[in-house]
Amino acid sequence: TVPYRVRGGAALPAGGGADIPDTVAGFTDVYETAYYADAVEWAVAQGVTGGTSETTFSPADTVTRAQAMTFLWRAAGSPQPDSTVSPFVDVSPEAYYYVPVLWAAENGVTGGVSENQFGPEQTLAYDQILAMLRAAAGENAASSDWSVAALSWARSEGLTDGLTVSAKAGCPRSDVVYCIWKQMAGGSEEDTETNGTA
Repeated sequence: TVPYRVRGGAALPAGGGADIPDTVAGFTDVYETAYYADAVEWAVAQGVTGGTSETTFSPADTVTRAQAMTFLWRAAGSPQPDSTVSPFVDVSPEAYYYVPVLWAAENGVTGGVSENQFGPEQTLAYDQILAMLRAAAGENAASSDWSVAALSWARSEGLTDGLTVSAKAGCPRSDVVYCIWKQMAGGSEEDTETNGTA
């Protein structure tokens, strides 16, 4: 295995030189040596997400709550909710994330940032995506501190192994897809050394 260094959001082998690894999934910024390479390939193949352009994935870009919920909904097989009315005033029927948010609210995958607001354009934090994955796995037991509970559960499941996680920090596209892949596709990087620098 090779250690990684991060340049422009893409992990490259340490040492540089002419020995640049191949890219994956048609993206010029996702190298096969990146800890999230298999996750990106899976996400594209399963229709969970595409790139930010035809040739870029932008792994270091942060994710909104709406985007993350859409990724998670697609990874779950795009199930259709029974409800057709949003409990959130800031989620309109015209929004691309309308059905994913309805599904999430109906199944207790996530609540809003307030009683009647989902906060779709707010930057997704690490504890939020981990709490969503925990709830989607049916592990949303009551807790006095949902953030601590989400991180504890994620560690016990191995979702954050090798990652540098700060609960309230914005979670980049690389780590969102990586965590979803590990939890919902049984992804494993046991043979790969990672530094997970976000």
